[in-house]
Amino acid sequence: MMRVKIGALVLTVLMWAGLAAAQEQAWVQVEAHPTLTEAETRARAYASAFPDVQGFRLGSRWYGIALGPYPREVAAQRLADLRAENLIPNDSYLTDGANFRETFWPVAGEAPVEPAPAAEPVPETAAEQPAETADVAPVAAPEPEVVDETPAEARRSEALLTREEREELQRALQWGGFYTSGIDGAFGPGTRNSMAAWQSAMTFEPTGILTTRQRAMLVANWQADLAEYGFDTITEAEAGIEITLPLNLVQFDHYEPPFVHFAPKVADGIKVILISQPGDKAGLYGLYDILQTLTIVPMQGERARSERSFEINATSATVNSYSYAELSQGLVKGYILVWPAAEADRAGRILDQMKTSFRPVGNRALDPGMVPMTDVARRGLMSGLELRRPKFSRSGFFVDAKGHVLTTAAAVDQCGRVTLDGVTEATVALADAASGLAVLAPKTPQAPSVVAAFQMAADRIGAEVAVAGYSYEDTLPAPVLTYGTLEDVKGLNGEAGIKRLGIATLPGDAGGPVLDGTGAVLGLLLPRAEGGSRVLPEGVEFAAASATIAGVLAQAGVTLTEAPAQGALAPEDLTRRAMGMTVLVSCWE
Repeated sequence: MMRVKIGALVLTVLMWAGLAAAQEQAWVQVEAHPTLTEAETRARAYASAFPDVQGFRLGSRWYGIALGPYPREVAAQRLADLRAENLIPNDSYLTDGANFRETFWPVAGEAPVEPAPAAEPVPETAAEQPAETADVAPVAAPEPEVVDETPAEARRSEALLTREEREELQRALQWGGFYTSGIDGAFGPGTRNSMAAWQSAMTFEPTGILTTRQRAMLVANWQADLAEYGFDTITEAEAGIEITLPLNLVQFDHYEPPFVHFAPKVADGIKVILISQPGDKAGLYGLYDILQTLTIVPMQGERARSERSFEINATSATVNSYSYAELSQGLVKGYILVWPAAEADRAGRILDQMKTSFRPVGNRALDPGMVPMTDVARRGLMSGLELRRPKFSRSGFFVDAKGHVLTTAAAVDQCGRVTLDGVTEATVALADAASGLAVLAPKTPQAPSVVAAFQMAADRIGAEVAVAGYSYEDTLPAPVLTYGTLEDVKGLNGEAGIKRLGIATLPGDAGGPVLDGTGAVLGLLLPRAEGGSRVLPEGVEFAAASATIAGVLAQAGVTLTEAPAQGALAPEDLTRRAMGMTVLVSCWE
């Protein structure tokens, strides 16, 4: 642990004779309470676990509970150890006892509490003792009040500090959340205000000038915190990243490009993931979209994306995370911090360290081939991470250059949100109950590679058709092409506006385009009717006709594109066209 350097002027400070000894010892203050009854109750509880519990009235009329005293260096380690084992509150801190007044614990005449887990015989209390001894219990003598430096004396001792010592004080204040400006060693108004705020929090008079004692206490508490977290700056050579991590809380686990996983050392603890991959702007944006499909990145919270970087502050009732990545010289590098919601204070301190220390180094990124992965694991850059799954997914297809998507109304009914291809948020521009169709508008601009062109001429019964759809919902990364025939241009009961198909499809295909051999769209596959007294045989499906679709698109302000007359496409060209226009439509809670 780093020793605190004390200026020589402290030898001239006017203090009573016991001051020198007091400076060599420290307490771990664990709690403070505004009433004596509450403080005694809590002190009694601590005494059942620790043998060295003491309680003092504080100068602010509160009552403090402390463990100790210990030699100062022992106290710092004791504080770090007890915090690490979650035996004391995380906001416990070291104090030299300068603001301790008279003792209230142990209570005079009360039998001591044995700090043992097993039941032990309880010594007789004063009330059970003979009358001649019950009234003569020893009374604790008041603790003498320690005289600290005056503001003028404190300023003179402060003047002897080196620049490094002054910067150290600013870092300690910054760590505690009292100071937010730059570390420059200059004690201007900002630093003075932060000193006064720290003094108030520690129940000292808020003069804005730290005494020698207070400076020593501030730095010692900061060093104890650093010891608890185990902060160390690492250089991850494979990823080309330098960053400070809390190595008492996380440890390297494994590589899964583009991620370096640092797992928590305790169950359900804080975890860190470094990001490193070759890429350009499109790769950066793709990563931004992909991360938001992971369960460790909740949907709530602020998002920001620029030309060269992005950050995601994701929050939920159970888990929070912060993700950052930047693009430089053809490399995308960044990090993710994930923490339980209850660990917000601890995570905030860790995140501050990571933000200020993160630095890409070298000209290399993780090699995607450094560890064996299946194609499924490699797809989407999500290896080793749990994906957030939608309620269900159906199909749709682009109907204009702005990225509007046509699908079935059932695909978006009662959805908390709707996404296109798993990442792009969309709103329901129109849901038409009569036709069972819906038009979706993307929240961010899209540039479809293929837009549907509709066949408006008379259909040829018996012609071969193909349905493009996500038959297996979001399991496969691309739509499936299923072939069949056009059986009729009306329903079984003569209904107009729909077409009957002879084709075997799955629920995920609903909403997909029905194409003829030229690549023109003849209609949209409707979901199979559920319920009722009649069950149609497999292979009988229905599609909304182009004329019906034209009316729905017109209501949504979308102009339908008619297909030009042309000959049949080669199978590979038909497949390419069908794949280009078809979209995965996902319904989320």
